[in-house]
Amino acid sequence: MSITGIILAAVVVGGTGLFIGLFLGFAGKKFAVETDEREEAILGVLPGNNCGGCGYAGCSGLAAAIVKGEAEIGGCPVGGAPVAAKIGEIMGQEAGAQVRQVAFVKCAGTCEKAKTRYEYQGLHDCVMVNLMQNGGPKSCSYGCLGEGSCVQACPFDAIHIVDGIAVVDKEACKACGKCVAVCPKHLIELVPYEQKHLVQCSSRDKGKEVIAACSVGCIGCKMCEKVCEAGAVTVTDNIAHIDPDKCTNCGKCAEKCPKKIIQ
Repeated sequence: MSITGIILAAVVVGGTGLFIGLFLGFAGKKFAVETDEREEAILGVLPGNNCGGCGYAGCSGLAAAIVKGEAEIGGCPVGGAPVAAKIGEIMGQEAGAQVRQVAFVKCAGTCEKAKTRYEYQGLHDCVMVNLMQNGGPKSCSYGCLGEGSCVQACPFDAIHIVDGIAVVDKEACKACGKCVAVCPKHLIELVPYEQKHLVQCSSRDKGKEVIAACSVGCIGCKMCEKVCEAGAVTVTDNIAHIDPDKCTNCGKCAEKCPKKIIQ
């Protein structure tokens, strides 16, 4: 190839590259999506765990939603009140009162207290075990399976299997809701951190069946409901429930409970 051909080829390639560069630069400015500075600022104060507890794919999704007015300022359960206050400053709004929440497991049926129908051999996964006969080996079909799916789902190491049931570390829990979503028995719920009295059972069986399956199960006797002066305790479908908004934490329900299932 002659020198002239080489130079011509170099000019063509260089010219093409220059054209593409200029085109991309123009297109980048023409079609650029402007980002609200507040969104970047909010993202900077969020924890960055990207746990999804807020209902969005990650912290960036929540930040964008807050700026658009689609999410609450206190939408991050991990950051809690301190982060909500910072976001409120960025948005020029009052964060309002933020109630700290923690996960609570509605089962106290440990290996010693809850009876079993058969021995399970297989994958250590609650979803899988729940598909077995009678919803798992426990005599109580509502009880914690103890296979640790919630443990695997928790990004904060706040829940562990102790003596056959899941136990939450209140101080480590960030109320992200991962454990709530993964439990096939729907045993885990988010409750106020300050709530002192909760029913640690979810069985809807009648008293006689409960006693036969677990020594600490709620038998629906309504003694807790009768003694509660605040009207915070109700018994529906053979199981007691305490309304945190009405509960005064007087402790009378716990004292009266014959099964001592109100912790």
